[in-house]
Amino acid sequence: MLDKHFLTPLFAPSSIAVFAGQADAPETLTPQAAALHRALRAQRYSGQLVFLDLQGTSGTLQDLQQTRADLALIALPPAELEAALQVAGHLHCRSAMIVSSGVDAALAAQLQRIARREGMHLLGPNSLGMQRPALQLNASCFGPLVRPGQMALVSQSGSLTAAMLDWANGNGVGFSSVISLGPHTSVGLTEALDFLACDPHTHSIALCMEGISNARRFMSALRSAAYSKPVVVLKSGRRPAGSAAALTHSAAIVGSDDVFDAVLRRAGAVRVRSFVELFSATKCLASRYRPVGRRLAVVTNGGGAGVLAADAANDQQLELGLLSAQASQALAPQLPAQATLSELIDLSEDAEPAHYAAALQAALAERQVDGVLALYSPKTDKDANAIAAAVAEVKKDADKPMLSCWLGDATVGEARALLRAAGIPTFRTPEAAVGAFGNIANYHQNQQLLQQTPPSLTTHLAQPDIEGARLVIEGVLAERRSVLTEMESKTLLAAFHIPVTRTLLARTGTEAMMIATQLGFPVALKIDSPDITHKSDVGGVMLNLHNATSVRDAYEAMVQRVAHAAPQARIHGVTVQPMASAQRGREVCIGLVRDNPFGPVITFGAGGTMIELIGDRAMELPPLNQFLARRLIERSRVAQTLGEWRGASSVDWSALEQVLLRVSEMACALPQLREMDINPLIVDAQGTVAVDARIVVSEVSSSSASAQGAYGHLAIMPYPARLEQTWPLRGGGDYLVRPIRPDDAQMLQELVRNLSPESRYMRFASRLAELTPSMLARFTLMDYDRDMALVAVQRTRSTDEDGAEHWSERLLGVSRYAINPDPSSCEFALLVADEFAGQGLGARLMYSIMDVARERGLAEIQGLVLAENSKMLKLMRRLGFSVRAYPEEPEFKLVAHPL
Repeated sequence: MLDKHFLTPLFAPSSIAVFAGQADAPETLTPQAAALHRALRAQRYSGQLVFLDLQGTSGTLQDLQQTRADLALIALPPAELEAALQVAGHLHCRSAMIVSSGVDAALAAQLQRIARREGMHLLGPNSLGMQRPALQLNASCFGPLVRPGQMALVSQSGSLTAAMLDWANGNGVGFSSVISLGPHTSVGLTEALDFLACDPHTHSIALCMEGISNARRFMSALRSAAYSKPVVVLKSGRRPAGSAAALTHSAAIVGSDDVFDAVLRRAGAVRVRSFVELFSATKCLASRYRPVGRRLAVVTNGGGAGVLAADAANDQQLELGLLSAQASQALAPQLPAQATLSELIDLSEDAEPAHYAAALQAALAERQVDGVLALYSPKTDKDANAIAAAVAEVKKDADKPMLSCWLGDATVGEARALLRAAGIPTFRTPEAAVGAFGNIANYHQNQQLLQQTPPSLTTHLAQPDIEGARLVIEGVLAERRSVLTEMESKTLLAAFHIPVTRTLLARTGTEAMMIATQLGFPVALKIDSPDITHKSDVGGVMLNLHNATSVRDAYEAMVQRVAHAAPQARIHGVTVQPMASAQRGREVCIGLVRDNPFGPVITFGAGGTMIELIGDRAMELPPLNQFLARRLIERSRVAQTLGEWRGASSVDWSALEQVLLRVSEMACALPQLREMDINPLIVDAQGTVAVDARIVVSEVSSSSASAQGAYGHLAIMPYPARLEQTWPLRGGGDYLVRPIRPDDAQMLQELVRNLSPESRYMRFASRLAELTPSMLARFTLMDYDRDMALVAVQRTRSTDEDGAEHWSERLLGVSRYAINPDPSSCEFALLVADEFAGQGLGARLMYSIMDVARERGLAEIQGLVLAENSKMLKLMRRLGFSVRAYPEEPEFKLVAHPL
């Protein structure tokens, strides 16, 4: 299989046909066409460039029809766009870009239909173009070609792109690509990210976005790109949190912007708030530092600047990295007498280059430090350049992030240049420098979240009663209701083994009294009505009732009070339940909201009646595993009270994590869930119990459910554990065929390294000795919806000297498919370890991946095999594949099999 991306003709064309009118008749050109003519002629494009005019150039078109252009570049009035795109199709152009503005949705849809019919990938309309400095290609309306760099910029806003490029030009920032998308474009964020993840010229990606149309595809592309390269996102259009129509506390306090933050965390990307911060973040992240925490040591020659940095660190939930007592004792004699090492490493105003070098080396060697910031305030008798040179020398051996801030302007310009030349990010203010380290720390913490691939159901917990839960929901929907009663809600929770208080419904005061006597005192009464969102607001809750008489009287008073406060509400009765017996328990709230377009989001925070006022809302996208559940809890403010707190024992964290895992199972298995509150969930040292719950459901359209599968409502596909199968090995033993996971990266690399040079060439059509980092990332982080890879894993047991058993795993082979752009077919690849060739492993991996593709609804599976790879061609024929010539690449054969 070739690793050439399908969008290469669009973003890296070797030939371009330009439809932009006549340059010698400027009065006839659109503003975009005039700008495009100037941009294309300002430098020599490395490929073939042909200018065409639709009016009176039939001969030229006939001549050009004998060749094929990779890209048709169109900048014409709206009335001429359809004709130009059709001509581009006749010229066998493989892609097209329409540089224009103001094209409405109807015309855009028509242009997209023409492009699909002609088999072209279409960027635009309403794109302002792209720039690719490595190709000397400026096909844009943004002025001169940007300087070369390793950062790609993708933007949905043309005006913001122009402003960013203007700023970048004045600050010496270069780019590998600049891609303007605009509204109604066919090739959008998803496709641009997908290409840039594979682009060797791009080392980091800056994304300026306003919105998305398909959450699943966006998440798939963003996660794939962020796994191989730093992705920094600037998103405009922050909307206020909460919804007036929310029926639960969780939905009332969660806004779309909060969800987007959670999406970026899970995708392994970093969000920034300004385009200046966007560039500084990508600059720092491209250095590929790998901090393990959030502890920043500050080395300064002035207390005031250091305090500003410390305050900024506190604002961003960072910690000051401190030297150990032993390190401080060793460093002190090397510093001026006035230096202090208690929190900041303050070298005092007497600091010289040697002092900075000694302090930085000590901080970098300290295990309690994850990154170092060197601050310098100008002093009349000190040499800023010499100190910068000393810092640059230390950087050569640094294995942690190093940042710098030389305050001032006129006297420190040369010093900043020295630091930049040494690859040390430098900033003008302490706050900006600390913010940059915060982005580094956030990025690599988010990378941990990205690599989690939890299944839809937690394997180590008891299986839930999913069918029973569905019956409850179907019964509610059949009654044309959307809000479950408390008893129905708790039944749903119990079906997923979430502990709940026993709850019975009483319809009279006498019945409530008898139920309470049987349950045991004290009890709580709560109004049961599908029309009342918050029971406490209408006096619908009574707690700590200790005898039968008080229960009967409370029932009558509650029903009258609620009827007066909410006269339109239907009252089914009053629920009776024992008071939760948790000693020193903490009240938390676990919720679920449905976001458009990202689907279900799980929330965690402080519970009780003041939840909106407290506003404690940590959130995560399902599916969850134990690692993600623990991180979700830790991000909340209430987490600070869950340990030993004010004389109370630490809560059972494991039980709390299990409830979150159960809510994740509900989110995966029940697409009808719209909103949910488990509030309060009381947690103490003995476990958890759900005291109250409110759930809102809605119908799921059968058409969307069948089109997207069981998990079409999720932005992230669960790990498909159901595909795991064990097969016997010839000669004894067995192996497991399962979907690939990110943590298989090292085993996959070893598989490739241990292949013979001939086998590597047959598979990759190159002499590579191992997979590049971007290839490794692309091959191991699966969307499980768009792509699939199955690995054959052999587990071996060994015993050490102490008799302890150890298991090791080895990758024997891998098969994969990627869905083609059409999208009814897919392209496969197969790789088997040399010593297991001819043992049926390749056939089994192919049969398994074909089964998955068939289940996915694909019609055909295809592959490119080197014509000289006789062993693979023999296997393909044995499996029933057709083998035919491939005219575009004569050294390959195209093999295909209908599914």
